[in-house]
Amino acid sequence: MQEINLGEYLYGGIERIIKGAMKATLKNPKESVFLGKYTLSAKKAAKIRKAYEESNIHIPAFLIASITTQCNLHCAGCYARANQCCSDVVSLGQLTNEEWNTVFSQAEDLGVSFILLAGGEPFLRRDVVEEAAKHKDIIFPIFTNGTMFEEKYMKLFDENRNLVPILSIEGQKEATDMRRGIGMYETLQENMTNLQRKGILYGVSVTVTKSNLEEVMSEAFTDMLVNKGTKVVIYVEFIPVDEKTKDLAINDKERILMEQRLAKLRVEQPHLVFVSFPGDEKTSGGCLAAGRGFFHINAMGGAEPCPFSPYSDTNVRDNTLLEALRSPLFQKLRADNILMKEHVGGCVLFEQREIVEGFMNI
Repeated sequence: MQEINLGEYLYGGIERIIKGAMKATLKNPKESVFLGKYTLSAKKAAKIRKAYEESNIHIPAFLIASITTQCNLHCAGCYARANQCCSDVVSLGQLTNEEWNTVFSQAEDLGVSFILLAGGEPFLRRDVVEEAAKHKDIIFPIFTNGTMFEEKYMKLFDENRNLVPILSIEGQKEATDMRRGIGMYETLQENMTNLQRKGILYGVSVTVTKSNLEEVMSEAFTDMLVNKGTKVVIYVEFIPVDEKTKDLAINDKERILMEQRLAKLRVEQPHLVFVSFPGDEKTSGGCLAAGRGFFHINAMGGAEPCPFSPYSDTNVRDNTLLEALRSPLFQKLRADNILMKEHVGGCVLFEQREIVEGFMNI
């Protein structure tokens, strides 16, 4: 399979989206103006990261921030609920919007270009989303289940083009409703139509399992996304967190088929950006967690290698973002080449979780 540098591909994808938007300036001036300005911001951020690199400090371009533990859905096989990182009610001790604003400001100063907002359901923290909107040099993809797209959020996205909604979908109607609840597919279709009508850049996130792999990689599914105006498709390989859900995970043979189809899609649909997680990491020199390509901050401020590896020895309440990036756990994972280990499944940190837990006890 042809290798891909994930960082370069994503930046190239942004450039392709910008060119497409520029061609439609009369129809979509807001998007064109923002994306044009963002190219300058991205170049500035890259220079900041390069300056740190010259001092032997690696700053990833990406950060994942789970801004709440609360969610209003009970999706089948949800890793966050299985890890007790998600619940029906607000958990005590979560970062305030002011604290998240500090994190975003520090990230901006370090040259971070993308901060993925997750949860729980991030739309339940409108205060944090509004803080994110103020940081125009950063693009904030917001991973949402799509149940809270009332007019006030549509207005927020229309006025702040650095906020990019990423809707979770599992394939066509049967697969989506089976995992996310009856009626969710139609709700998502309505949201996609409204986003397209308003000319708002958006994407979708697809959790890939044994049962939906063929469907979500099909021409019919990707054509539907194209017709709905989707610009970014993120395939997230299902990572089991217990024995009960292990059978949902794809195997190596299926993973190869997925990689081959993804390579074909990138050629056939050049106007879309396709990302596979953690699949693309194998062609990017190993796992990108623990600061190699990104890291995760949980709702309580704990700096973790990855959402699928919920271990932390450093909190951004007590440390700067730069200090969190250089946490003992992150340094140990990088120094001991844990991130480069050969592994059978899609996630090396999940397979090596006993070793990671051992680092926490040192």
